[in-house]
Amino acid sequence: MSSALEAKSGGTRILYIDDDETLGILLKKNLGRLGFEVVTVLDGMTGLALLAGGDIDAIALDHYLLGETGLDILPEILKRPDHPPVVYVTGAGDTRIAVQALKSGADDYVTKNVSTDFFELLAAALNQALERAGFRRETKLAHELMRQERDRAELLLREVNHRVGNSLGLAAALIRMQASLLTDPVAIQALQETQARINAIGNVHRHLYVNNQVGSVQVDAYLTSLLDELQSSMRDDLHPHTVVLDAQRIHLSTDKVVTLGLIVSELVTNAFKYAYAEGQAGDIRVSLQRRDSLISLRVEDDGRGFDPDSPALGTGLGSRIIAAMAQTMGCSLVYDVKLDAGTRVEMMFAD
Repeated sequence: MSSALEAKSGGTRILYIDDDETLGILLKKNLGRLGFEVVTVLDGMTGLALLAGGDIDAIALDHYLLGETGLDILPEILKRPDHPPVVYVTGAGDTRIAVQALKSGADDYVTKNVSTDFFELLAAALNQALERAGFRRETKLAHELMRQERDRAELLLREVNHRVGNSLGLAAALIRMQASLLTDPVAIQALQETQARINAIGNVHRHLYVNNQVGSVQVDAYLTSLLDELQSSMRDDLHPHTVVLDAQRIHLSTDKVVTLGLIVSELVTNAFKYAYAEGQAGDIRVSLQRRDSLISLRVEDDGRGFDPDSPALGTGLGSRIIAAMAQTMGCSLVYDVKLDAGTRVEMMFAD
């Protein structure tokens, strides 16, 4: 038993607080044989002063002291940052006190006597307390390193989102400039739609950067920004429409929000172009709500209606993009054709 204790305790400095000076001498001698270096003090104040100087690996704290108890000293020890582990020493039959000491933060306890077993039991308890304290320090260090790595990764990802958002914004601006130089309305419309698609993606990255978010996007805030841009770019005398958003506070992964943004952009763009007669004002309503375990996206208007089986009014690219994006989310769009007026399209998907 002694050899195992020596292997674990070599070079370990122990502070023993006990007003029994004779027992302190015996303990210092017996634990010294096991490889411990023991410093003994007779009262709590002296022990705390010695502890403040550092270089103490563990503490053995007796319960009965002159004018105080170990339970008075224990909280003062535990207040110190990175305090050493404490093994509480009680008299025979003081189980209630031992339990109170453990609840107060002691790592272990032993029952005091003058036999050889007491010194070996105390050595074993000290070794185990030191092992647990070492494990706690290693765990704390590992958590701190993980936190630092996470913060570093988040910082890098923020920078990536910033640069991607800026690059896509630049691409959209170049397309807008190119469109301003054209006279062919079909070409202008195609470039404007391309610009809207790029903005739908770029807005996700800008939103992540501006709101200091990583990997998850608050969708209602993102849709507010996206739809404001769409209305600002598409509303004119021929299309005097208003986009109305009703969205719950929902967070989704970045990939899903990019896909969702493209779908919303295409649906709202189509509604702007085709839902109402030229010059007729009307609302385009976008709704995002949780319904049981799924999320519902709705885009609807009060215009002239839409037959999904009819030929596409434009190139049909928007419809193909919508279908492809919905497929990546594992769902499909449902058109309500039984409305008295207007069009409603709904998509249900899991978050």
